[in-house]
Amino acid sequence: MKRRCFLLYGPLFALICSMAAGTARAADVKPEISKASAEDIEAWRKLKFGLFIHWGPVSLEGTEIGWSRRGARRGRGADFLPTGGVPVDVYDNLYKTFNPTKFDPDEWVQIAKDAGMKYMVLTTKHHDGFCMFDSALTDYKITSPESPYGRDIVKQLSDACHKADFIWGVYYSQPDWHHPDYHNGPERHKKYIEYLHGQVREVLTNYGKTRMLFFDGLGGKSDDWDAPRLINMCRELQPGILVNNRAGVSADYDTPEQRIGGMQIDRPWETCMTIGRQWAWKPNDDMKSFKQCIQTLVRVVGGDGSLLFNVGPMPDGRIEPRQVERLREMGEWLAKYGESIYDTRGGPFRTSPWGVATYRDNIVYLHILDAGRSAITLPPIEKKIVSSKVLTGGSATVEQTDESITITLDQNARNDVDVIVMLTLDGPAAEANPGTLASDSVAAGKKATASSVFRKQVRAYGPQFAVDDDPATRWASDQKDNQWLEVDFGESVVVAGVLIQEAYGQRVRRFTIDVKADGQWKTVHEGGKIGEELRVDFAPITAQAIRLNLHEATEAPTLPEFQVFAAKKK
Repeated sequence: MKRRCFLLYGPLFALICSMAAGTARAADVKPEISKASAEDIEAWRKLKFGLFIHWGPVSLEGTEIGWSRRGARRGRGADFLPTGGVPVDVYDNLYKTFNPTKFDPDEWVQIAKDAGMKYMVLTTKHHDGFCMFDSALTDYKITSPESPYGRDIVKQLSDACHKADFIWGVYYSQPDWHHPDYHNGPERHKKYIEYLHGQVREVLTNYGKTRMLFFDGLGGKSDDWDAPRLINMCRELQPGILVNNRAGVSADYDTPEQRIGGMQIDRPWETCMTIGRQWAWKPNDDMKSFKQCIQTLVRVVGGDGSLLFNVGPMPDGRIEPRQVERLREMGEWLAKYGESIYDTRGGPFRTSPWGVATYRDNIVYLHILDAGRSAITLPPIEKKIVSSKVLTGGSATVEQTDESITITLDQNARNDVDVIVMLTLDGPAAEANPGTLASDSVAAGKKATASSVFRKQVRAYGPQFAVDDDPATRWASDQKDNQWLEVDFGESVVVAGVLIQEAYGQRVRRFTIDVKADGQWKTVHEGGKIGEELRVDFAPITAQAIRLNLHEATEAPTLPEFQVFAAKKK
């Protein structure tokens, strides 16, 4: 009897061990993260312009949402800004007096429509942990018994969007400096992850069709949020939803913040940027001019991105009137020239100091943003220009050769916001395949060296890209101050000027240009800011090499082009 039991036990034990090992191996394998379909991504990319809204009880203080809370900031990325000025016991109790009785969700949707926007994204919960929705998982919310307002903001605004057939999206911050379990030891953080998942489930279940989910993980890793399970849940609840790249995984699209992203056509991206300086409402905040607003939108779209433009409503529930006025000015401009923005792609010409290009089918829209330009020269393309028109008024001359395309503006065509020249090609603009536009730079193709290269990625950002006559490539340094770029001509050349292009302009604050003459270095120019493009002329000098010294900068400088010109022969 005992022997028979042993014989039965042996195979059963082996089976159990095998199952346990398989379970352990399965636990080590990360689940596949679902992606948005190409069709859903393409439909979103056509929209181009959306309204971002950062709002909460902090508007009573007029300080920044989340970051102005003076208290512990647990988790990755929480300490990169100084601690806030509002004491925790004050900040965390603002909701008890927050009573936005003038909040009109229908009016907000109409403001967005008047601005020419096509979608809306609202902060449902920021890093401060306060919920603008009726969560069953916390009392720190707008519908708390201690809230004088007591009504679900997210519900009202999402209903208004759906009623108006306006696309609805949500922002949700995974970091939560109010929640006691957030990054407060491994076991407690596991409990927080379940809280996080539960709230995202609420946001994606109770408020109708949701097209975008903007996470904001402050650099947290996938494991911090159990991202595969989280994102797969999002897609199950909202088929067709697009998820950004801030949950520790790349997901569906990139999100450069408070800057215009670089030209990127192989992956969707969306710049999020404030109309003023602060995300939440700030009294007398510096607001972007109409020109800045339009040129920001145009540059984003020309780089093949979308713009999520932020306002911070006031404590009473209204969007500040002067912000509304600026948005409506943008809408009036888009009503006239939106064909060059909506449902376009960036290109086929690369972004440039003169401006950007967008296209649809066989139409190219040149957006000339430099008011000082009377003419621009473009590289050759593999399509013929069959007609042209200045959409913004006036006239221009277009000359196309095998080597280049020259657009010359008449005086009556120039304006200081955006001159839009429409070119009709004899075939799809996507197949135009622009070539390179050779300059007369004596530095082109010469040996270039530099003080540093961004993350040592020489193949992507090496100094050779500053002298390749291609503004789409660039040298990127890896440090802020005392950087240099040197070009060896390989022979003696009489030089008399340079042209410097700076990507993400206005970083450089002080620079000098030195030339190597008779084996000795000599300074021929001292300057301050470079900006997007700067031409410097100096007295002709015979040199074997030239060096651009970037002494001071606000961030690591990056230069698409450094061109050097020989002295003109008399």
